[in-house]
Amino acid sequence: MSEPAVSAGPTRRELAAAARTFGLLVAPVRLHLLWLAAQGSYDVGTLAARAGVSVATASQHLAKLRIAGLITVRRVGRQHFYTVADPRVLRVLREVLDD
Repeated sequence: MSEPAVSAGPTRRELAAAARTFGLLVAPVRLHLLWLAAQGSYDVGTLAARAGVSVATASQHLAKLRIAGLITVRRVGRQHFYTVADPRVLRVLREVLDD
């Protein structure tokens, strides 16, 4: 009986990128902001209020999520609206956070 074929799996680079992404989600505030941004497009004030943090704190965490490519920012006038950038993030959030 032969063993089933095993794929080579992710590369070291892919594993390192995934580890960095998951590392960003260790902070509960960041995870909450990401979950909120997955629900729709919101400005920083709305996200901060819903997450129960200051605008400054939300802005710092959103900047890290944006740099990592997890959220996108759309500018309308002087406001910035945040939403989840990658549909894979939505799937992971649903698996981890939804009942």
